[in-house]
Amino acid sequence: MSDWSIRPAQPGDEASILGLIRSLARYEQLEHEVEATPELIADALFGETPSAEALVAHVGEQPVGFALFFHNFSTFLGRKGLYLEDLYVEPSARGQGIGRALLRALARIALERGCGRMEWSVLDWNTPAIEFYQTLGAVPMSDWTVNRLDQAAMQKLIEPGPE
Repeated sequence: MSDWSIRPAQPGDEASILGLIRSLARYEQLEHEVEATPELIADALFGETPSAEALVAHVGEQPVGFALFFHNFSTFLGRKGLYLEDLYVEPSARGQGIGRALLRALARIALERGCGRMEWSVLDWNTPAIEFYQTLGAVPMSDWTVNRLDQAAMQKLIEPGPE
């Protein structure tokens, strides 16, 4: 078993995190959608008003995984929640407990911060991830559908027109 560790992302991790994002995108067959740059990652994580946080997993000095998250809010609970945007562990580092350790660290953060819940999305074809999450006690929210407006749709929405 390799010697691995998990720590909060820090300035200087942007290129490593972006590399892991690209690996995740390749796995999900979505690499063509990656627009992130080290500068955008730096601003999101460490800028004047950070919009996200990340944990980075290393085997030795090599970054092998990450969890990128932010807070959302539940009106029903009246409390913030923790939303996991992405969790990824390189295939060569899987099976060592790194993914579970990243999720355990996030659960600890969520509980310490008074979050009412922790949520994330998973592609419906990603059976290994779905099965892994279920072993942790995660419950699929089958009654909910994710909706999205991209930048073009948002622009169209704000254009003058019939109300």
